[in-house]
Amino acid sequence: MSAGCRVAFVGLGVMGYPMAGHLAAAHPVSVYNRSVEKAAAWCRAYAGSSCETPREAASGAEIVFLCVGNDDDVRSVVFGDDGVLAGLPRGAVLVDHTTASAELARELERAAADQECGFLDAPVSGGQAGAENGALTIMVGGESSTFERVEPVMGTYARAVRLMGPAGAGQLTKMVNQICIAGVLQGLSEGLHFAEQAGLDVEAVVDVISKGAAQSWQMENRSATMARREFEFGFAVDWMRKDLQIALDTGRRVDARLPLTALVDQFYGDVQSLGGGRWDTSSLIARLGREGH
Repeated sequence: MSAGCRVAFVGLGVMGYPMAGHLAAAHPVSVYNRSVEKAAAWCRAYAGSSCETPREAASGAEIVFLCVGNDDDVRSVVFGDDGVLAGLPRGAVLVDHTTASAELARELERAAADQECGFLDAPVSGGQAGAENGALTIMVGGESSTFERVEPVMGTYARAVRLMGPAGAGQLTKMVNQICIAGVLQGLSEGLHFAEQAGLDVEAVVDVISKGAAQSWQMENRSATMARREFEFGFAVDWMRKDLQIALDTGRRVDARLPLTALVDQFYGDVQSLGGGRWDTSSLIARLGREGH
């Protein structure tokens, strides 16, 4: 893709809004969002144009990026008379940043190929802060020739972009990512809870063990807010449960045993029962203390 190629972005949520903003610094961008007010706010903040339908946004674009909620949300903006595919020009590329199923990725690749277009499934990791800072990690599935065309454009909001295999491989890699995060956060929650109950200085404990084998991104970035029971930010529990269900469903199909993931998913259900559906995923610790009783 040439510098300054025309792109479209569908879905201006907490991730899509800043990602599209980074694109606007280097490319003409058309956006679509179900909330017209959100799209108008984006256009006031960045140079770009708002469209009434996904089809209108895709019309004339060389790349169309999606970042919506789940499989059904993706289908609702891709298919139909007003969907992206209805406006996607021949030779263009559809890139789905939504965390969704590998089956959907393969379905979209076939649909795009029927229109002589390319497709990449490209879920991201790094959260809202990573999107805002242009420092996301992107796991990609698709054809290598398509990836090579789009990789430099995705680099406007990523620090790492890697092709993991054919269509669906990006989504499968994101499932691994979420499985690992769930286990780490449960372990960190129990460790901090133990330190509190044992009368230790939690800050001092984290300071010393973070220099050794227990260190993790979650410890470095979430332990202090966990200790203060601050959860009104970050990646929501509701969305994590959606992602873990995708991983668990896929695990059953590929005969992967995920007992810890299934358990932590139940624990996130407990957090939802506490009213924490929109809390950050680090809120697992809430069910271990007074809040969980």
